[in-house]
Amino acid sequence: MSINSLSFIKDLTNANGAPGFEDEVVEVIKKYAAPFCGEITEDQMRNVFLYTKNHSGQKPVVMLDGHTDEVAFMVQSINGNGSINFLPLGGWHAQNVPAHLVKIKNRSGEYITGIIASKPPHFMSADERSRLQPIQDMVIDVGASSYDEVVNDYKIDVAAPIVPVVEFSYNEQTDIMMGKAFDNRLGTACAVETLINTGNDELFVDVVAAAAAQEEIGTRGAEVTVKRVKPSLAIVFEGSPADDMYRNKFTAQCALKKGPQIRHRDRSMVSHPRFTAWARKIARENNIEFQDAVRWAGGTNAGKIHLGNSAVPTIVIGIPTRYAHTHYCYAAYQDYTDSIRWATAILKSLTPEILASF
Repeated sequence: MSINSLSFIKDLTNANGAPGFEDEVVEVIKKYAAPFCGEITEDQMRNVFLYTKNHSGQKPVVMLDGHTDEVAFMVQSINGNGSINFLPLGGWHAQNVPAHLVKIKNRSGEYITGIIASKPPHFMSADERSRLQPIQDMVIDVGASSYDEVVNDYKIDVAAPIVPVVEFSYNEQTDIMMGKAFDNRLGTACAVETLINTGNDELFVDVVAAAAAQEEIGTRGAEVTVKRVKPSLAIVFEGSPADDMYRNKFTAQCALKKGPQIRHRDRSMVSHPRFTAWARKIARENNIEFQDAVRWAGGTNAGKIHLGNSAVPTIVIGIPTRYAHTHYCYAAYQDYTDSIRWATAILKSLTPEILASF
């Protein structure tokens, strides 16, 4: 028995999980992982911890990380004409926001669909047409015409979470997935499936998957999970922004269908060089194609994890994801499965001597 990976990814990405509101994602993880795990727990921040059935509690621990939240929005205030002011939760660029569908969770737990309003060009001044409208000047329209209608009929309150409206799809002929929140539901799924892959093996380490909340607003969940798990080693999975639409084949470091990315540097961490070199060796021995990346910017939960538990050798395995931090993402399913295969091979190849060498 094993997880149906595509069904798992579909349900994870379709689930709504603005930072701080990851409950739906947590329930999907529990539903799919429960048959394979010895224990699944969560804390009051909605971080989720998954343990194998043969977890000993006496061995060095390898933590598998993936974050459950997605870039989203929150209701900031409601105007007299029924339009809704909102602010971003996570790193949105204003160019990618207007004229898209979103849904707002109301006080009854129902989702109300709205449009991020884009002023028709008929009503724009010459100056407005030539400049980018900032997010704080945008509004969401749910079809209401007054403040009272929004609050009383639609039951929308200030501070309600807002997420994009996107349905997952998979093209079997091209092996391409499309959906929202691939950053980082793909990474979360990789962490869970890697744990399951090694759950019946007699490893010299205990493996714990930690699905962390609130990465997009400051890697806050990982600051908590690393303190609880106390790992000796960590593998962070991330839906990494693909650059193959913007760079040539020589300079692109995150292209679809070119294998998982291993990240050597970003703004949050310089990856552990000895662990990185050994992981690359394991990939070559298992005929897993991979991509090396040195990133100018960006960051992951690895930034917090590698500083925890008196220093944790950490690597980041990225699933190339086009158009991260927008409504719609593309990713190749083969890159996803190869990420799991790579991490599984790393865990099965670990020995006390190798761990001590890091």
